Amino acid sequence: MKAGTKGSSRIEPVVFHTINTIFMLFVVTVTLYPFLQTLAVSFNDGSDTLAGGIYLWPRAWTLENYRAVFISGTIYHAAFISVSRTIISTVLGVFLTTMLAYALAQPQYIFRKKIGLLFILTMYFNAGLIPNYFLIKNMGLLHNFMVYILPSLVSAFNLIIMRTYIRGLPFSLTESAKIDGAGEFRIFWKIIFPLCTPVLATVALFIAVGSWNAWFDTFLYASSDLKLSTLQYEMMKMLGSIMSANNDPSMLAGNQNNQVQSLVTPASMRSAITIVTAVPILFVYPFLQKYFVVGLNLGSVKE
Repeated sequence: MKAGTKGSSRIEPVVFHTINTIFMLFVVTVTLYPFLQTLAVSFNDGSDTLAGGIYLWPRAWTLENYRAVFISGTIYHAAFISVSRTIISTVLGVFLTTMLAYALAQPQYIFRKKIGLLFILTMYFNAGLIPNYFLIKNMGLLHNFMVYILPSLVSAFNLIIMRTYIRGLPFSLTESAKIDGAGEFRIFWKIIFPLCTPVLATVALFIAVGSWNAWFDTFLYASSDLKLSTLQYEMMKMLGSIMSANNDPSMLAGNQNNQVQSLVTPASMRSAITIVTAVPILFVYPFLQKYFVVGLNLGSVKE
């Protein structure tokens, strides 16, 4: 009886790891296939794409889809605006969110619960699109680059994650620093901020992805100003042209510039646009991935 129990205990881990490996391979395949298929279509000739059957490898290689995307002179400036807003929003957002979270994590701050409640309420209640528009207008942010920065400087969700993480840090660290004569800002900058590296990476990734993918604020507040147009908004205009074309096999970008001679279909253009907007932010994730899971877990769970 003991021998049978011992044999089954040896088999169970093998069976579990085998099933777990098969399941995870299935999840990885399901997750990666849409991206790889889109990548293959983006490098495939548009007229050949109409025949279907493009899976993981282009059947007729071409770069015309990407040439059609970048043929517009506004794309490069729009990309510069998107990169600028992403970097500035991430740096300022992380720094200010951490400072506010540090203040709200102090047990001696008597207003910490009331202010925290106000931020939480913003996650459930919103004034609406029209009041927000008039607020932006009255602040003088219409057709202003700062409209991409100021309204989203501090997120309630990121604040909660950051505050919970800081609460989990040893309170004796700040107490000993105060005894040595350190001020609040010095404690924050020299002790708290360096210890928050995992959650900083998590919040930075959230802010960066949100800023990079944003296009609706451009549509609302700066749609008529080409100097403030973002890459995502330009891509959305291209996608709008594709949808309105209703599978018209004419060259969409070529209607604006006759330099493009080859046929580019809506499906191939859509795939190229998707890759152009997705790939840059994907290169950021590997540098933050080792901190991401740790920071999210520690920042969302309080023992």
